[in-house]
This record gives sequence, structure tokens and C-alpha cells, in this order.
Amino acid sequence: MTRSDPMATPARAASGRRPATSRAQLSAIAIDLFTVRGFDETSVDDIADAAGIARRTLFRYYPSKNAVPWGDFDAHLVELRDLLAEISADLPIADALQQALVVFNRVPPEQQDSHRRRMSLLLGVPALQAHSMLMYADWRHVIAQFCAERLHLDEHDHLPQTIGWMCLGTALAAYEQWLADPASDLEELITIGARTLALGVGALS
Repeated sequence: MTRSDPMATPARAASGRRPATSRAQLSAIAIDLFTVRGFDETSVDDIADAAGIARRTLFRYYPSKNAVPWGDFDAHLVELRDLLAEISADLPIADALQQALVVFNRVPPEQQDSHRRRMSLLLGVPALQAHSMLMYADWRHVIAQFCAERLHLDEHDHLPQTIGWMCLGTALAAYEQWLADPASDLEELITIGARTLALGVGALS
């Protein structure tokens, strides 16, 4: 559901070391802390201290602790919009959505571990669920806009919104399986789910 940040495992900012000053860096540092200590047990001050910045500086990047695990989600939404915009208009909408879901959720091997930690938090921490619904709504909106344009409908109409929810469910189901089974392949799960979405449940009979 969200691209992994291009940050490897970050360490505590030491004296004389440049402090973390990007949304990606702060998110990566926080995820390490959340994984080791627990989300509820890690404070905003803990994150700021580990990043070598002031508490107020952290809030310039994120409005709350709940937003931090999502990283630079706005940038990811831009990536998704660009990805959808680059798909040929000649490609059927079902195939276009399948291609977008697979490509958008593709994670390089070297980022698999960090992405797994991130998604474990986003899907497993109860305190994050309310904020996650806001993020999911923004993600679905991008899908609905694309579908509305293709179908010559308003993005708030029932059909584009339904497809948005279906795409979200497809991605979340794949991530849940991936987190539950370390031996599974995320891209394969996304592909299978997206294919089912494209063909419809009736095709499974």
C-alpha cells in the first residue's frame, strides 16, 4: 500500500553527525524504534532524540506520531498518479489497474525487510488504524479519479468509488498474506489479487 523509503537501517544521530532532516529518514528511524520498543512505548521525543533534531522540528515534517510510519505518503500518491497517467489509453481499464497495482507495490529485494517492518506496523498496530483510514481514503481517491476519467463519470460516483475500494482490498489482502507468511512473494500475491480483480469472482467458478 505504500512504497518503502529509500533509507537503509538508520542509527542514532551521534555528536558531530548530520541530523536526520527528511521525511524518509525520520520515518525510517521511527520504524526502527517502533519495532524494537513498540509503537505505544515510543514517544515523539524518543524519535526526535534518535534523529538528532528538536521535537518542534519533527512536527514540521509530521503532524502527529501516527503519521510518521507512513513516510512521505504524499509523494507516493504523486507516484501513483504519474504511474496511472503513463498507462496507454488503449489498455483496458481492468488491465491498467492490474498493471498499476503490481508496479506501484513492487519492492526491491534490498528494501523487503524494512518494508515488512513498516507494513507490520501499519496493519497491526490498533492505535494507527484511524489515521490509516485517512491515508487509505487518499489512495482510493487517486484510483477513483483515474477510473472516473476512463469511464466519463464523476470521481465521487458509485462505480469509481467501488473500484477504488476493490483495489484497496486487493492490496491489503496481499500484504496481510505476505506478512503472515515470510516465504510468500509480495509481487506474486499482488498479481494474483489484481488478476482476480480484473477478471471478476465469476471467473473463479
